[in-house]
This record gives sequence, structure tokens and C-alpha cells, in this order.
Amino acid sequence: MKLSRLFLMLGLLAILTGCASSTPRMAEVRAFAAESPKLGAYHELTERYRYTYQREQPYLSPEADAREQPLDARRQQACDDFVKLQYGLQAYMQTLGKLAGDNRYDFEDQVKNLSTGIKAWPDSGLEDRHVNAFAGLTRLISRGISAPYQEQAVNDILRDGQQPVQDVLDAMRTLLRLYDKSSDNEQKIVIGMLESEIPFLDPKRERLLLALARSQQQDKQNEYRLIGLRYTLARKNLDAIEQQHRALVAQLPPK
Repeated sequence: MKLSRLFLMLGLLAILTGCASSTPRMAEVRAFAAESPKLGAYHELTERYRYTYQREQPYLSPEADAREQPLDARRQQACDDFVKLQYGLQAYMQTLGKLAGDNRYDFEDQVKNLSTGIKAWPDSGLEDRHVNAFAGLTRLISRGISAPYQEQAVNDILRDGQQPVQDVLDAMRTLLRLYDKSSDNEQKIVIGMLESEIPFLDPKRERLLLALARSQQQDKQNEYRLIGLRYTLARKNLDAIEQQHRALVAQLPPK
């Protein structure tokens, strides 16, 4: 008798869970989670920023090279934290998706990436409030992973995630501006060196070198133009995610 009652309770729970995951609101939450791959543009630009020195180095004077080396070491360390912002936001979005009934997400690697936390890098604009927001997201993710699939759990995570998500998005936009500024500076170094050296090449005696230099100049100009478009896309993706999250929070029932 007790066993039959247990099966009945489990059956009712499954029905209730299925009903919760099939509501229009839960479909919106799953759609929000499905937008998480768009954070890949931020990840790509973070990794590009990480390797700024490697791209600049052939175009640097010995004095500039000596100045850039310690900056590169610091940049490598900072980017380890910068990229975790994306991991955290992505895991938060996908945790909501899981709670709303989407079982395609695997959190093992994501939780591992978030386990060490991040620190502030004031020179970059990554402040203590951003660090605290990231820590808040990781706590919500840990809580959400073990929560049952139900609409109440989704609402609780959304309600508690409102401010941390806002602050993490602010941090990511701040860093995108840093990456953009760094790219502009890199462009001045690379294109400036080519523009200053090409006029001194002898068109007759150094035809091959001149052709290679002009080709490199054109390739680099195209590269920076495309990267500029990539920054614009990454910012738009963050803005769209923010708008979707705000809309889901605005629909929360009174507590």
C-alpha cells in the first residue's frame, strides 16, 4: 500500500513538473537560455585581447617592447578572470533553462570553471561590485542545479538574479570598451609602423618587400575593420540578453 502511494506521488510530481515546463512562461525562459551561445562573441574578443602583445610585438621598437612585456603578463592573468564572467552568465542562463524543463545542458565543466572565483582589476574597470555579483551568480547556479524542475524555482532564481545579472553585464560591457580601446591602440602601432616604413622602400630594388608590406597593410586594415564590427555585435548581444532578462523579471508574480 505504501509503495503504491509512493508511485502515485511520484506520478503526480511528474505531471506537475511537466505542466510547469509546458507553460508559455517556461517556454520564454527556455528561449532565453537558448540565447546563451551569443555570449561567444564576448569570449572571442576576450581571447583576442589576451594575445594583444603577440600581435603587436613584430611592430614594436625595442623600447616599446620592453614596456609591453610586463603589461602582457598582467593581461594574461586578468583575462583568466574576464572570461569567467561569460562562463558565469552562460551557466546562469542555462540553469534557468534546465529548471524550465530543457535537459540538454551539461554543467560539469561550467561549474568547474566557476569554482575558483575572480578578483577585481581596477585598471580595467572590473570592480569589487562586479566580483560580488559574479559570486552571487555562482551561488544561484549551485542552488539551481539541485533544485526541482518547477516554475517556483525559476521565479526564485530570476528574482535573486536580477541585480547580479545587471552588474555582470555591466562588467562585460566595461571590458568590451577596454578591448575596443586596446584594439584601436594596436591598430595605430601596426598601421602606423607600416605607413612610416613603406615610403622608404626602393620600388626597384625592394619590389618584393614593398609588395609584401602593402599586402600586409591591406590585410591588417581589413582585420581591424572586421574586429570593429565584432565589438558592435558583442555589445548588441549583451543588450539583447539584458532586455530579455528584464522582461522575464518584470513578469514575476508578487512574492
